[in-house]
Amino acid sequence: MPTLDVELNGETVHDIDAPDSFVTDGPFPVVLENSGRSTHVHLHFDDDLGRVAALDEGNHFVADEATRHVHVSTADVDEAVRGKLKIVTGYGSNTRYVDVRVDPSPETPEESVAVDERLSAPPERTPEPPARQRAVNALDRLVQRGGVAGAVFGLVAVGVAVAVAVAVDSAIVWLAVGIALMVAFGAALLAVT
Repeated sequence: MPTLDVELNGETVHDIDAPDSFVTDGPFPVVLENSGRSTHVHLHFDDDLGRVAALDEGNHFVADEATRHVHVSTADVDEAVRGKLKIVTGYGSNTRYVDVRVDPSPETPEESVAVDERLSAPPERTPEPPARQRAVNALDRLVQRGGVAGAVFGLVAVGVAVAVAVAVDSAIVWLAVGIALMVAFGAALLAVT
């Protein structure tokens, strides 16, 4: 999007520095960049340009060394429209004109989009494997991840824990074995998923 840059108070108070001409094919901002003390700026399009370009407001306050963006909307045109933008500062003490041309926006060729008929139907879902196949797949993942050694060590540790619990025959030991079995079972589930 092209931008119409206007410098205010550059050389002297109420000075306006703007390009001689500006070309656009759609909406654009007028950027009022103030290099000095605060000022009021009046923007106005002549009759020809005013038919296709519009400002929300004509009078604008720009603070000390500040920048203000003023949006200019444009209508769609079939052929180029020329006119002048009048920029006034210092309550009429300084005026500058910019030749503005609004061109027709470039036409985009209408291209049809081919849609594959297969996209209109929902995707086929593969049926969920039976429980026996899921168990075999879980065991296969355990072997692929190198969890066989951990599984064997876990089984040996559970066997030793049960043997100690039977030999000691204490409720606290049985509780500890139960907790260890739950942790081992949880770890095995995490390993295969």
